[in-house]
Formats: sequence, structure tokens, C-alpha cells
Amino acid sequence: MAHPLSDPAQELYDLIITARRAEAVDVLLATAGRTGFKNMVSGLLEPVLTRIGENWMAERISLAQGYVAGKVAEDVLMTAARSGEQWSGERKGPAVLCCIEDDFHALGRKLVGVFLRSAGWDVIDMGDDVCAADLVDRAVSAGARVVGASAMMLSTAMNIRSVREELARRGLEGRIQLAVGGAIFRLRPELVQEVGGDGTAESALQAPALFDSLLARSLALAPEVAP
Repeated sequence: MAHPLSDPAQELYDLIITARRAEAVDVLLATAGRTGFKNMVSGLLEPVLTRIGENWMAERISLAQGYVAGKVAEDVLMTAARSGEQWSGERKGPAVLCCIEDDFHALGRKLVGVFLRSAGWDVIDMGDDVCAADLVDRAVSAGARVVGASAMMLSTAMNIRSVREELARRGLEGRIQLAVGGAIFRLRPELVQEVGGDGTAESALQAPALFDSLLARSLALAPEVAP
């Protein structure tokens, strides 16, 4: 059974679930004004997003409510970035995201980017309709150990296999881990292996945990070599 939220966290949760986005952002920014962004994120925003993620997985909240949570987090992160305060704690390094070739469903990808940034990842979002070679090129140039490819439909999900093939062709398997996501992977979990994915997450809220685990796997399989 989930632990009860604190009173401020429950207030924020209720604002998000009832789509009162501006009020939710005001609560978060007021808290940041008193305690700093880092404490606001760890003490208020993260517990609420975790609870929303739990309820998402249990199908107790809707896609629209998850979208509001993502936009609230995005609004606060943008304000935090403008403030110049070092607030997000440990930096995880670069992660490259895209919708795979022929896929144009950006919402889920953008939400993943929001939650990854909040967890300390430097997100490079390449947008929609990205071919495998371009995705791998960008990952190599950025030094990314994790890439994320999203697809909404079965037909476009199969295009992710070309990313696995491109990684193998360049000898990058293991070093660069491939996260896959999108609605079709929730309907057909076996598709993760079919397209060569290294892992997936039930929702955008679970993406940071997935990317953390894939980074650890990459470092174990291909440790950094000292110059």
C-alpha cells in the first residue's frame, strides 16, 4: 500500500489531477522561492510525480492527467533553468531521443524528455521521423550511452530494428543502449525484443529509472578507458 503524501504534496497532486496547471506551477515556484529549486524538486515534485506514475501504471489516471503532470514539470524546469540555480543534483550525461523514421507522434517523447531532464539527464531531442543512421551519428558525436526511439504504431516500431542493426554494424552494441517506447510497446511487450530494444518503460514517468539502469549496463559492458 502506498504511503500517504504530505499535505503540500497532496495539494499539488490534487491540482495536477484536476488540470489546474497554473496553480500547480505557482505552488512549486513558491516552494522553490522558500527552499530552492533542488529541495523543491526532491521534497515536493518528485514524490508527486512518483505517485502519479504509480497511478498511471495502475490505470487509475488518464493520459490527459499524465500530460498535465508533464507540462507542470516542464514549466517548472524552464523557470529553474532561467534562474541559473544548480538544482538538479547529479548529472547523468547526454541521452538522445527521437521518434523513429516515419513516426510523428511527439507527445510521449516530449514527456520522456521532461522527466529525464528533471532527473539530471542532458536530453538531445532530435524530433520526429529520424532515421537510424542519424540517431546513431548524434549519439556518437554527443558521447551518449543511451538513446531512446519512440513509435506509436506497429508499422513504425519495426523501423527501430534498423537502429539495432546500425549499432551492430558500427561495433557499438553494449556501449550504446537502446531504450524503446510508445503505445504499441504497452500493447505488445514482446515487441521490445523483436525490434532489438534493451528495455522499455510503462510510462514517461518511469523513463528516468530505465535510463539509469541502461547507463549502468553500458558502463559495465564498456567501461571508460583512461587516457
